[in-house]
Amino acid sequence: MRRDAGVPSYANNIFVSAGLQKALMVVVKLLASGEGETQTGVLTPIPCPHTLPMLLDEAGVMLVPYQLREDRGWAVDLEELHRALKTARGRCKPRAIYISNPGNPTGHVQDRNSIEEVIQFAAAERLFLLVDEVHQDSVYGQSKEFISYKKVLFEMGKEYSETVELVSLNSLSSACMGECGLRAGYMEVVNMDPDVMLFVDTMLCGDISTPVTGQLALDLMVNPPKPGDPSCDTYTQEILLRRATLSQNAKRAQEFLNGLPGMSCQPVMGGIYLYPRLRLLSEITEQAKVLEVEADVLYCQKLLEEEGVFVGAGCQHGGTTGNHHLRFCILVPPHTLEEALDRLGSFHRRLWADSCTLTKV
Repeated sequence: MRRDAGVPSYANNIFVSAGLQKALMVVVKLLASGEGETQTGVLTPIPCPHTLPMLLDEAGVMLVPYQLREDRGWAVDLEELHRALKTARGRCKPRAIYISNPGNPTGHVQDRNSIEEVIQFAAAERLFLLVDEVHQDSVYGQSKEFISYKKVLFEMGKEYSETVELVSLNSLSSACMGECGLRAGYMEVVNMDPDVMLFVDTMLCGDISTPVTGQLALDLMVNPPKPGDPSCDTYTQEILLRRATLSQNAKRAQEFLNGLPGMSCQPVMGGIYLYPRLRLLSEITEQAKVLEVEADVLYCQKLLEEEGVFVGAGCQHGGTTGNHHLRFCILVPPHTLEEALDRLGSFHRRLWADSCTLTKV
């Protein structure tokens, strides 16, 4: 309620889980049904969190890809949503749309108008909104702010606030605290049928419970020390330092990557990743075909073997652009980032020079 300027929340609508994936799996399994043309489909952004396609497959639902607009900083495009939905019908039964805001791994932060468009689309098409908001505390783009889907939904009037079904997900591991190993997150459900909520509660309780240490850290994340508390100054200084470091890392890495031949990176507004586009010359793409792997996967394997730097491949999971991308995490100390960039740059320039030499020969 503090975050959303007084929009009401109710304890019975909030479920703590052993991480975001556990909570999301419960909801997706409740949506899953049918086979063939009646199989549940979930509209999924491309690019998306790397674990999402596997989760949807395990839950038995079909991934329905919609392409984010790279030329607009990885924005959600309403026309693309309609295209994806129209294409999916006849192959499956779309019942939900997954949104990541701030974007994972793109770093895009939606503005109010974009959020309203998605809510109106979901309402018109009777789609369940699955909103991943785990990077909400990591927004650093100039003149950008995080606005929750729930806040916008309740400001759009009863036509939407009393009808659109929404689940908002948050997690300890992707916030400024970054405590991945503690495995704790939560979700807030809006407008879900009370009878269905009983199954949510049962499925979460029947699985592995959230670790006590994770619950303690989660409580600290959502209810931090207040002015006058003994630890308030220390906590505030550490959080501000983390956010400043994240912002500086994003700017530094973006400038560096844009300076490499064949690489370009959209401005990042929030989150812990950069998602640069990678143009590869024919030598590595041909080698990838022989090895039967994606070219960006081969690039990442070579980078790890030769320089000891681990970068994620940006496999598009149903995307049709034919472009290659990398997932580059910036939630690291500045000196670690500099070493990683230096090794990445050395590897990339060497690979590029070798490819150009072979092309000339």
